[in-house]
Amino acid sequence: MSRRLIAVTALVVAATALTACSGTASPESTSTSGGAGSDLGLITDGTLTVATEGTYRPFSFHDDGGTGDLTGFDVEIIQAVADKLGLEVEFQETQWDAIFAGLDAGRFDVIANQVTVNDDRTAKYLFSTPYTVSPGVIVVAEDDDSISSFDDLEGKTTAQSLTSNWKDLATESGATVEGVEGWAQAVELLRQGRVDATINDKLTFLDYEKTTSDSGLKIAAETDEAGEQAFVFTKDKTALVDAIDTALDELRADGTLAEISDKYFGEDVTQ
Repeated sequence: MSRRLIAVTALVVAATALTACSGTASPESTSTSGGAGSDLGLITDGTLTVATEGTYRPFSFHDDGGTGDLTGFDVEIIQAVADKLGLEVEFQETQWDAIFAGLDAGRFDVIANQVTVNDDRTAKYLFSTPYTVSPGVIVVAEDDDSISSFDDLEGKTTAQSLTSNWKDLATESGATVEGVEGWAQAVELLRQGRVDATINDKLTFLDYEKTTSDSGLKIAAETDEAGEQAFVFTKDKTALVDAIDTALDELRADGTLAEISDKYFGEDVTQ
């Protein structure tokens, strides 16, 4: 046998041995392979796919300062969570009316859009630890000391959207309600002295104070109970919920949540 033939034969034998050793991966080796977050049931390994409106200032909106980038309170918090988990983020901007249907259809892993935790939703979905806590507040002119509790609304006039829970609270408190389309109109009537107060959630007022110089308004009273907002998941995402809750705990402990909150609201609204 020639030296060339011997060499070729040796190479074939070695290649066959290597192929036999590599073979098909065992289930054990397959389960430990994959990208970051491969054990979290993500749509795409290594990427957290997030639904958000992108039109809901200051929570999820496009920066009009020149870049046009998606930003906001909820956007920054879910980005910080993803960083903790070693994941990339892909935002899917979705209208509110379609956002839960998209989650149900498996188009995204989580909704980050100031979703309030309530009984109807918890019956169908999983929620993270709340990252926003916001009571209802009575807002009055800063020189008005006649209102310091909800009992003081008896005989007063408040400006409220007629389809909101705040309208019901105002009525229950004995106020006469002046119907308005939303916060902006309510504030305008209040500043003009045409109503005595308006009731809304504290976040709305804090955002207004942060972006309006000399608002001339103040908080007169708060509700005993606060609304809580959290990230939303389908019922099969328990591992992802646990991971995100751990990340939120760490971000709360190291001050990141408070820092993001102060940027948008001037105080910590995350606990």
